[in-house]
Amino acid sequence: MTDQMQSHRFFQNTACKYFPCHRGVPVEDFNCLFCFCPLYALGRKCGGDYTYTEKGCKSCKNCSFPHERTHYDAIIARYGEIADVVKRSDMEDA
Repeated sequence: MTDQMQSHRFFQNTACKYFPCHRGVPVEDFNCLFCFCPLYALGRKCGGDYTYTEKGCKSCKNCSFPHERTHYDAIIARYGEIADVVKRSDMEDA
């Protein structure tokens, strides 16, 4: 596929004051598309390098997974799991 055909898979906001917000990813491959990681909602099952703070908040400061150019397909493949989490939450609130 050409770069133009794949443009939905990669985005950079180099003007962002936090860019790049995580270490370990070459700047030219740093993907801002998933700035707010959709896998966060999966909690401990997200597969990323996370910790929990003393107050019980999930911290992803050491995780670069959603920002790596090559991980687009892996994230998209998990949207069914994310939808299931939302469905369960909605059923509990009903």
